[in-house]
Amino acid sequence: QVQLVESGGGSVQTGGSLRLSCTASGRTFSLNTMGWFRQAPGLEREFVAAITWSRGVTRAADSVKGRFTISRDNAKNTLALQMNNLRPEDTAVYYCAAGAYGLPDNHSQYNYWGQGTQVTVSS
Repeated sequence: QVQLVESGGGSVQTGGSLRLSCTASGRTFSLNTMGWFRQAPGLEREFVAAITWSRGVTRAADSVKGRFTISRDNAKNTLALQMNNLRPEDTAVYYCAAGAYGLPDNHSQYNYWGQGTQVTVSS
C-alpha cells in the first residue's frame, strides 16, 4: 500500500499564493504518475495537474495553466503544487493522488489518495 499525506493548505486573498506538498510512504515504487485533484462543495472531484514518474512530463487543467505548477522529487517521494494568482473559484479541498499511468485526468485512474487539504481563497 501507499500512504499519501498532504500539507500546505490554508486561507489567502485573491492573487495570493500557496504551496501544497504531498509526502508518500509505503510501497513507493508503485507511485508512477502522481497528480492533484480538487473538490468544492457540491461538485465532482476535478483534475488539476499530473506529472509522470520518469521524465517528469506534466499536464494541467486549462483553468490553472499559467498559475499552478506541479513538481515532484522522486528521491524524497514528494509531490508539490505551487499555486499563484489564486482566485475564489480555486477554493476546494485539494487531494494528492498516485498510482496512475500516463497523464490521466480521470480520478478513477489513480489508485492511491491522500486525505485532502483545504484551500480557501477570499475576494
